[in-house]
Amino acid sequence: MNIARLATRIAAGATATVLATVALGAPAQAHGKTKPLGTRSLAAVLTADKGGFDRNSRDFDVLTAAVLAVLKAKPGSPVKVLTDGSVALTAFVPNDGAFRQLAKEVGKKKSLPTEKQAFGTVAGLGIDTVEAVLLYHVVPGATINRKAALKSDNAKLTTAAGAKITVDVTRCWWGGKRVTLIDADRNDRNPRVVAFDINKGNKQIAHGIDRVLRPVDLP
Repeated sequence: MNIARLATRIAAGATATVLATVALGAPAQAHGKTKPLGTRSLAAVLTADKGGFDRNSRDFDVLTAAVLAVLKAKPGSPVKVLTDGSVALTAFVPNDGAFRQLAKEVGKKKSLPTEKQAFGTVAGLGIDTVEAVLLYHVVPGATINRKAALKSDNAKLTTAAGAKITVDVTRCWWGGKRVTLIDADRNDRNPRVVAFDINKGNKQIAHGIDRVLRPVDLP
């Protein structure tokens, strides 16, 4: 997987539509509650962790760094919606392990890079590509909690990048259910939700995933 090719394909296929697709007037929440939701933003949740890059693959240090990098370079980016807790949205947030796996594949490494190295690889794709990838993980207009997600088999969600992802809900051998997200890449292992309801009770909610969603089909 060539880094320049990856960046070019993502930028061409996704960033052309990002400025027009964050539907701030999109429909209401799908949280299934009558109690009003809070307005704590996902950006506030992400930046509350002051530890920086570490060895915990289950948190979101690389994602946080990527969001901050985009907002620093492009203050008017649609990614800024993550800082406005009054806007309902659902984000599928890749954990650090997901970004390390992506960086390993992009950089054709034999072993997993550190979180810092993974961020360096991601940042090396260019700020427009990072922006497009981040927006591919955001579904504006609805607060989709765990209960709603588990009832959304085959649902097609329109992301803030303009493209769609498909929800695949399957029953596991132990009796529970697994939520997998089908992205545009037919060759990679699709991301699975590994942590539900981050920032629960607020208009902006997130679910942790174990792979990075890919907005283009890569060889």
